[in-house]
This record gives sequence, structure tokens and C-alpha cells, in this order.
Amino acid sequence: MSNLPEPVRVVQLPDGTYTYADHLPTPLHPPAAPQVVHQHIHQAPPDRTVQRIALGSGIGAGTVAAGVYFGPLLVGALTAIAANLALLAFLAAVLAWGVVSVVKSIGGPDGKAAAKTLTKVRKRRR
Repeated sequence: MSNLPEPVRVVQLPDGTYTYADHLPTPLHPPAAPQVVHQHIHQAPPDRTVQRIALGSGIGAGTVAAGVYFGPLLVGALTAIAANLALLAFLAAVLAWGVVSVVKSIGGPDGKAAAKTLTKVRKRRR
């Protein structure tokens, strides 16, 4: 009979009710020595100028959130605009070069004379 679980102990409380012994509250023992709680608070400094300005002048969390959200968004938009303008400028230069080359080759002597005249006019303006 050694494989059977131990019988459950039932005790009678002072008020006359019965309860299981394993459900009784354990008595509280005061700690022998005062407990020392080590609490580490890590606060990272703001890493963006907008955050520093907003937090330093007391503007509030809305300005910080706007700076954090719209700052990179603005940089991305300006980069896209600059890339588009660079592509358009390159395309215009290539098309102008192509038109000049076609006029020189197809125009014969008149086309070459017109190209020389344009070159002279450009040089005078400088």
C-alpha cells in the first residue's frame, strides 16, 4: 500500500467549520533584515534636434511625435523630388543632344551652318 497517496488532513477551525489543512494561510514572518531593492532606471537622451527643442521648451509630446514621424517622411519626400528633377534634367540633356546630332547629320551644309551660328550666339552671350 505504499503506492497510495497520503490521506488528506482535515482540521476543525475555531469557529467550528472544517477545512483542509493544505488550504490554511501560512503565518507571516517578518523579514530578518531590511530588504534592499535595486531599481535601475534607464533614460536615453533625445537623439534628434526637434526632440531636444520640444522637450527643452516644454512644448509637449505632440511636437516630439510630429518631429519623429514627419522628419524622416519629409527627408524621404525631398529625396524623391530631387531624384525626379535629376532624372528630368538628364532626360532633357540627352534629348537636346539627340536633336542637335540629328539636325547636324540630316541638315547637310545648312544644318552645320545653323549649328555654327548657334554656337557663336552662345559664346557671345557669355
